[in-house]
Amino acid sequence: MVYCDYVPLVVTLRPLAAYRVAGQMIAAFSITPIGAGDSVGEEVAEAVRLVRSSGLPNETNAMFTNVEGEWDEVMGLIKACVEKVAQATPRVSVVVKIDYRPGITGGLASKVETVENLLRPGGPA
Repeated sequence: MVYCDYVPLVVTLRPLAAYRVAGQMIAAFSITPIGAGDSVGEEVAEAVRLVRSSGLPNETNAMFTNVEGEWDEVMGLIKACVEKVAQATPRVSVVVKIDYRPGITGGLASKVETVENLLRPGGPA
């Protein structure tokens, strides 16, 4: 005879708002339209236009767009960018890297400034 004891699994669901995270962050993200043809510049420009009009600190380089702000506003902006690009293409690929640091502001500029100061002749070794 085999006895098997089990413990029932109880899952308590919380409202979605309870899972939201507050705090300052920098997100580096890249959106790639798939199926839009050989040139995707117009679709990417539309996403960058949304970022620049958001009022959040941001910068765009050849690989990523970086944006700084509170979790919900940054993630909402990334979602809006994906949805904008999805209006013009059947598929969208997204890569996101997050630096989450509650209580830190101005990190988008200060991280680069720290490295630049170290690289200056006569700067700290």
